[in-house]
Amino acid sequence: MVNATPETASEGPDTHLPRAGTAPRGLDRLVALGPPVAVAIVVTALGLWRLMPGVGYWDTAEFQTVPPILGTAHPTGYPTFVLLGWLASMVLTPFGEPAFRMNLLSAILVGVGAGITVDLVRMLTRSTFIGVVAGLGLAVTPIVWAIGTHADPHALHLAFVAAILWLLVRWSVARREDPSHADRWLVAAAVATGLSVGNHSLTLLLGPPIVLYVLAVQPRIVLRWRLIAACLVAFLVPTVLVYLELPIRSGLLRAPLVYAAPNTWDGFWYVALGEQFRGGISDPFGNLPQKVAELAALGARELGALAPVVVAGFAITAVRFPAYALLTGSALAITCFFNAAYINADIDRYYLGPALIAWTWLAVLAATVVDGIAGIATRPEEEPEPDSDSGAAPAPAPAPQRRRLASLDPFRLAAIALAGVLLLLPTAASFPQRASKVDRTTDRSASEWLDAALGEIEPDAIVVSWWSYSTSLWYAQLIQGRRPDISIADDRTRLDLNMGDVSDVIDRNLGTRPVYIIRIDSQELAHIATLYQLTPLAAPIAGNVYHVTGRLGSIQP
Repeated sequence: MVNATPETASEGPDTHLPRAGTAPRGLDRLVALGPPVAVAIVVTALGLWRLMPGVGYWDTAEFQTVPPILGTAHPTGYPTFVLLGWLASMVLTPFGEPAFRMNLLSAILVGVGAGITVDLVRMLTRSTFIGVVAGLGLAVTPIVWAIGTHADPHALHLAFVAAILWLLVRWSVARREDPSHADRWLVAAAVATGLSVGNHSLTLLLGPPIVLYVLAVQPRIVLRWRLIAACLVAFLVPTVLVYLELPIRSGLLRAPLVYAAPNTWDGFWYVALGEQFRGGISDPFGNLPQKVAELAALGARELGALAPVVVAGFAITAVRFPAYALLTGSALAITCFFNAAYINADIDRYYLGPALIAWTWLAVLAATVVDGIAGIATRPEEEPEPDSDSGAAPAPAPAPQRRRLASLDPFRLAAIALAGVLLLLPTAASFPQRASKVDRTTDRSASEWLDAALGEIEPDAIVVSWWSYSTSLWYAQLIQGRRPDISIADDRTRLDLNMGDVSDVIDRNLGTRPVYIIRIDSQELAHIATLYQLTPLAAPIAGNVYHVTGRLGSIQP
């Protein structure tokens, strides 16, 4: 590892560094871990309280199925989440079926993200209490809380964003306090970024902000080619290693569930680069006022009365910690700009990173208000009182002791408590509504649908399915071992196996085996109904599954 030299560690006045205290060591370090760990446990418990009990539909069911069997997921493959999910599925075996374990993993990951946020804010504000408030506030923000109630790799993305921000800030702090070992934190940030790219391609949007931050903190890093090379290697190696899961599992080891054909060169890049969604960006510079208004409405839904205060929080952060404001401000702006232009069925999940950033800004604002109320930042040093016995002034307390005494100032303690209450008040007022909104504890619809559908579908049938239901059917087959006799022809399957369109599959099998279809597009279903006799299953919950009993008119196979 390339360590900082005295010259590079002291290049100019480092106004970019957060004004954090000396890093805790030994027993103090263990004590310092207490609040972040406690928040992580509480947040995990909140997710468990609202957790989905079993299998779901759509991507949820996919991420309940793929990790336990170490398969490959839809673009961009999510190999980091798949590998972690496979490990978690084994470790969490005592806690129930694989679907529940994957749901529980999301709750744990949101807890990890909230716990890291506690220490990130503590580095920025020197206040553990405000850090705890920020961690809890982030965790009960609706989009964050909701993502921890079911299997979803976005929960891991949140944890990675928190870790990357923490490592970068820790690096800047270490450059002042321990310059000989500071570079390790930057290299660690590169490793975390590489692993995060292997989980979600949204991490790529953090690239320019990270570069800007590093240059702001240490402009002369451009002359340190060894450190730059070390960071590039630290980023690329984990990214490449986790993405090897795609061709190895799909080709060499033949996983039972593979999306596309990532064991081929073209198939690998199709998945890894997300080419399937390349057309999802629509008119990025169009309707900017409307997009800003929609973003403001989203902020109001997620943060309530705190939403307009976020702007003030950024302004204060920019004054106190300009490099951190550059990092997080550019990251939030780029992410929100991308999200506003990207067409996705559940785009709110893409705002987890901005939600975390917003809470760190609110925390910095709260700490600044606390310093102003208590007068800590501007109070002049008091002259020591003469010793009554000798008449000489006692020696001033060492700097760390003065900091500890200042932290016990009753005015400061009262101000911190007030700031914490004000930050959590909007959340507390809407807590019941938020808890109800994210509640998935009674969501057994996918399990009930599977029971009904699989109970009526005839033996040796082929089901021409659609993604949201295909994933549930795959879970039933590959995880629960149910109905191995039926074939599931998802739209993806039709492409990968060159099966043709829906009518081609129906015509090829009708008359030789039972055929069923699942379509959610009403127009497509209406068109199919003009070609074939369709009979819905008897169970109302599975009424969207149609038995194709014959052809209409002159349609021939």
